[in-house]
Amino acid sequence: MRLIRDYEPHSELSRQFRHALVITLAGNVLLAIVKSIAARMSGSSAIYADAINSISDVLYSILLVIGLWLSQQPPDISHPQGHSRFEPFAALIVTISMAIAGAEAVRASIARFMEGGASISLGWPSLALILGIVIKALMFTSVSKIGKKIASPGISAAARDNLSDVFTTLAAFLGILGSNLISPLLDPLAGLFVGLWIFRSVWMTAKENMGYLTGAGADEAMRKKLVDTVQQIEGVENIHHIITDYAGPKLVVEMHINADGEISLNQSHALCDQATAALEKLPEVDRAYVHVEPIGHI
Repeated sequence: MRLIRDYEPHSELSRQFRHALVITLAGNVLLAIVKSIAARMSGSSAIYADAINSISDVLYSILLVIGLWLSQQPPDISHPQGHSRFEPFAALIVTISMAIAGAEAVRASIARFMEGGASISLGWPSLALILGIVIKALMFTSVSKIGKKIASPGISAAARDNLSDVFTTLAAFLGILGSNLISPLLDPLAGLFVGLWIFRSVWMTAKENMGYLTGAGADEAMRKKLVDTVQQIEGVENIHHIITDYAGPKLVVEMHINADGEISLNQSHALCDQATAALEKLPEVDRAYVHVEPIGHI
């Protein structure tokens, strides 16, 4: 009796994971150091908020590394279907650190606003922020490509966070620019914007990963893709039942198909295997269960 699902190691998948994680962790550590130094030297609330955001990104990266490493472990008797749920679980834990970072950014910005703000030097702080925008844009481009290629919600979430950081760092830059040209209050206001944007990222990340952990279903476009994949198989006359739910970051698919009721059991079994294999080749699908029924049965 088999108690553990079949498992084949994917060396290319693991290599892509490692590549994305190295980019994410190295880039976030570099920016956290640079922005922290710039915030300390300049006294800017906006840069401080952006530095706090980068520090939370470092923690996010570390937990993501751990979560993705655990999710790639082979099935065993304690987790016979694999460890994929560790990926969204790690991402959900990260939202706590992001929320703390957002709260600190908002607190510091409000305190500086109440003090009247200050004009911030455009020298070294500006260069630090411009560097941050360039690095985060490059990180988004490379990590996003990997996330789409391997259909990893964790990697894709890291890519979206990089894009979000481009806008928050740009807001910080405009804040210190405005503190010189318009009003010193624009610096803490930019810091407040960064803090609120962090909370927005917290909400989006938590919502997505709660869906993965609580068995949310596929959207309409994904359901159509699943149906179209099986519908084109010769011998499949109709599909009348499809239920999907996320077990971790990928889908479990239950599908009932109709075929000619006069075919043999061996032919029916072969058709079932063919449909299952076609579904499980899709990068969004973890496993599929296909049931064959005669035409007219619903």
